[in-house]
Amino acid sequence: MERTEYISNGPSETLDIGEKVARQAKAGELYAIHGGLGAGKTQFVKGMARGMGIPDWEYVVSPSFTIMNIYEGNMTLCHVDLYRLEDGDLSCLNIEEFLDHGVAAVEWAERASWWEGAVEVHIEISGEMERKIVIIR
Repeated sequence: MERTEYISNGPSETLDIGEKVARQAKAGELYAIHGGLGAGKTQFVKGMARGMGIPDWEYVVSPSFTIMNIYEGNMTLCHVDLYRLEDGDLSCLNIEEFLDHGVAAVEWAERASWWEGAVEVHIEISGEMERKIVIIR
């Protein structure tokens, strides 16, 4: 297992870290993103979108109410938010079908138990603007 740690001093740095991580992304990867409310999960995914060449990356928003958003770029980005779902509701999402052509970024991944082989992203609030971002591959 490879572990990489970053310190972000604000939203723009979180975006940059997400972009850097996405530039190494490969089709078929699922990013299980963990972190509390306001930790910067969506900002990280927005950076991933920029790193994946998604033209409208700045319009990436949390899919809290839509559950899933799909973005097309150099690869497909399937952005999922499990905050409002129970574990039993996950099968209807068919996240796996998006992994053939791109990656999936799943916010609130701790709400599910089937993320075997996922790239783990842990975002911890360590100060008003500071975040510790740990990537485990």
